[in-house]
Amino acid sequence: MTTVLLVRHGLTATTGHVLTGWTPGIPLDDRGRAQAAALAARLAPLPLDAIVSSPLERCQQTAAAVAATRDGQQVITDDRVGECHYGDWTGQPLKKLVREQLWRVVQAHPSAVTFPGPDGESMPDMQHRAVAAVREWNARLGKGATYLICSHGDVIKAIVADSLGLHLDQCQRIQADPCSLTVIRYTPLRPFLVRMNDRGGGVDDLMPRAGGHARGRDPARSDAAIGGGAGGAAPETSENLADRVNGATSIPAGAAATSGQQSADTRG
Repeated sequence: MTTVLLVRHGLTATTGHVLTGWTPGIPLDDRGRAQAAALAARLAPLPLDAIVSSPLERCQQTAAAVAATRDGQQVITDDRVGECHYGDWTGQPLKKLVREQLWRVVQAHPSAVTFPGPDGESMPDMQHRAVAAVREWNARLGKGATYLICSHGDVIKAIVADSLGLHLDQCQRIQADPCSLTVIRYTPLRPFLVRMNDRGGGVDDLMPRAGGHARGRDPARSDAAIGGGAGGAAPETSENLADRVNGATSIPAGAAATSGQQSADTRG
């Protein structure tokens, strides 16, 4: 079982106003730097086997804030988790793009979208490269690894849709706010979406324990919890179930993650 922490970069001066895409020289603003510092402090207790980032400055700065708390751990750049190539839409104000006919296709049928211009990328191609990167890093780091990828809203939504077995057209039902944390655990049978768009939860349930896997999960186990499971507590086995029935143990339930409730518009 490999645990992937997907982090969207913090706020920039253009976030929510301009589709910056791969425009160079777009750093975090004061709000984004504060978000990145808060995220780094929140994740500080959690060992990370790697910190991977999009090459774009806003992601590099967010990832660097996390790495700065880890005794010189380096940020590894991977272009495959970079932003979607928006082609001629790059640098355009969102209030202008929302009037384009293609905008409605992006909202309702993203699997059919190829962004205009010679540098425009299709959304399925973006999803393919990003998911391929995750799968390759999973294999490279191995079972029991926990690592972080700092990326972009549309890329994270595409990865989450894949983990849930959703068609790409459903990715606009998913939200990834600036500096939010989304967590996916990959098992031999299926991925488990552990958190989505979390902006303040603790990391106790993500901490490794003896054997190198996260609390509450057997790394060889791909079965889904029946009846809801015990959250971050130990999974039920015939042994601990018998103990619990006999009153020998008391297992606290883990805390649930929270998520935002905004629109699914492409925000860069």
